[in-house]
Amino acid sequence: QVQLVESGGGLVQAGDSLRLSCAASGGTFSSYVMAWFRQAPGRQREFVAAITWSGGTTSSADSVKGRFTMSRDNAKNVVSLQMNSLKPEDTAVYYCARASRVGYGLGRTEREYAYWGQGTQVTVSS
Repeated sequence: QVQLVESGGGLVQAGDSLRLSCAASGGTFSSYVMAWFRQAPGRQREFVAAITWSGGTTSSADSVKGRFTMSRDNAKNVVSLQMNSLKPEDTAVYYCARASRVGYGLGRTEREYAYWGQGTQVTVSS
């Protein structure tokens, strides 16, 4: 049974930084693409960033490019999202997700991910 547990969310001011973590258990963590998505109130869940199984390549949404950095530690079964220069529009519940199959690319749609965490709230005040 694959389980993903996010942590690190909180209330910060615009311009601050936060680091989110996602701890994975069950399955073979190191074989899969991992991703972060977010969902703001009243909006659909949207892609934030993804990382290959090795951590060698990442992809991120234009809205966070240059501010957010995704990384992974396969020895610890953890993925992280370093968020700098936070803006009020970054306010959302952030979810980590694991790809449905080994060999998938850096997908940006929800249907490419089979396992999801419960989410962690990030609130950025102006």
